[in-house]
Amino acid sequence: MGRIILTPIITGKAFVLGDNIDTDQIIPAQYLTFNPSIPAEYKQFGKYALSSVPPSQAGLPQGHVPFHTTDEFVSDYTIVIAGKNFGCGSSREHAPIALDAAGIKAIVAEFYARIFFRNAVNGGYLVPFMCKTRLCDAVCTGDVLEIDTAAAILRNKTTGEEYRLEPLGEVGPIIDAGGLFSYARQQGMIKT
Repeated sequence: MGRIILTPIITGKAFVLGDNIDTDQIIPAQYLTFNPSIPAEYKQFGKYALSSVPPSQAGLPQGHVPFHTTDEFVSDYTIVIAGKNFGCGSSREHAPIALDAAGIKAIVAEFYARIFFRNAVNGGYLVPFMCKTRLCDAVCTGDVLEIDTAAAILRNKTTGEEYRLEPLGEVGPIIDAGGLFSYARQQGMIKT
């Protein structure tokens, strides 16, 4: 359940999305009845993650590629590549939880809705990288990617191409600690 610890290398298959993927597309409201503090219910978020993304915004240009290939809780994909304004819409804290429960370790987008970015970092659910290159037009769903988190480089192992990511900066230590509260405890800001 959740709480990524920043690893030097994140590797996995890409799931490509377009612009303006909102929190209701990431986890539809009807599934917010699950309680993320109960492990059996936490994994339900993974089953319904990205279930409301329109086919025009998911997968390859010629059509929709499903995030889940069967009725499963964890997807075959590990890295989401998105366009602009990922996580817009409501301030739904369940959105990064759903992606974490589905097995997503990192997202690379042109930019994020601020509240989604902070929820992802503060909860320690996944690593939100940004890239000035429009990767959703350069990477295909299913490509095998490798993210060097320290060097802030994404390598497409399928095509051999390499892209510079924006460094994580001040959020890196928070992600590395497993979220904001863990970071605050490590820094002596709050007592355990």
